[in-house]
Amino acid sequence: MIPDFKRTLPGIALCVGLTAVAKLLEQAEVNAFGQPYLEGLVIAILLGVAIRTVWKPGPMWTGGIGFSAKTLLEIAVVLLGGSISAGTVWALGPFLLIGIALIVALAIASSYLICRAMGLPLRMSILVACGNSICGNSAIAAVAPIIGADADDIASSIAFTAILGVVVVLGLPLFIPLLALTETQYGVLAGLTVYAVPQVLAATVPISAVSAQLGTLVKLVRVLMLGPVVVLLSLFRSRLGVAGPAPRPGLLYLIPWFIIGFLVLATARSGGLIPYPLLGPIMTSAKVLTVISMAALGLGVDLRIVGRVGGRVTVAVVVSLLVLIAISIALIRLLRIA
Repeated sequence: MIPDFKRTLPGIALCVGLTAVAKLLEQAEVNAFGQPYLEGLVIAILLGVAIRTVWKPGPMWTGGIGFSAKTLLEIAVVLLGGSISAGTVWALGPFLLIGIALIVALAIASSYLICRAMGLPLRMSILVACGNSICGNSAIAAVAPIIGADADDIASSIAFTAILGVVVVLGLPLFIPLLALTETQYGVLAGLTVYAVPQVLAATVPISAVSAQLGTLVKLVRVLMLGPVVVLLSLFRSRLGVAGPAPRPGLLYLIPWFIIGFLVLATARSGGLIPYPLLGPIMTSAKVLTVISMAALGLGVDLRIVGRVGGRVTVAVVVSLLVLIAISIALIRLLRIA
């Protein structure tokens, strides 16, 4: 659907402006500390929330903010498919591939149960479970429109998982001496537990090239699990009690267009149909669109609602992460990864 630019342009421009500020602040972190402790994505959310706290956007802005939060985010999910190659995925070996799928399934189930036990709403529990178990912000973004999650649920889930993701990057290397992990084992652990691909690199590059390569590959397989999870949620969302508007017949109702696009782009990448020089711009575009969308989500957040669930969300996300780390270590030991 072609947007009405007269209606959406002001809001889009606002979100792009916040993105530019967030990236400048991220670069300032790099200049000062050598790496960004808060990614531009998280900064964009915080900037949006800060502005929304003192100013509620009027009709002039809401169209573009809504377009940025939904449509641009869906386009970013499609572009993520360009990071997936069947050849690199299969190089991990069948046992580890099966193990990653099992880890994702166990992590989703355990995280969901933990969230519900903490009294979190159904939709937020699903968002936290998918974000924790698959790929953090991208998983939350992909699942949110399927289950009809509102801006507060999305931004709360993303904010807490993203901030905790920074803590994981800083703290995960401590497991190397504690558990006597090899570079290979640590790379697999990072790929199984860290939320975002850039965070995997931040957690593994200082250790070794081997850790970085394995961590990235394992992480990409976790990202690949997003497709089946979203398809299953699309098929069973009525039974889960999260169905949105009345169903429409056809494949596009069962499988959202952006997931089909994700799979098409992944197939094209695997078949060598995407020229190598285009891969960098595709991934850069996906990252930029995601940050713009996060700024838009922040602008739609009512802090009073977030504050009512903040403590419970934090505990649920932390406990879910600890469970994920535990089962990931168990998989490494079970498969005798050296």
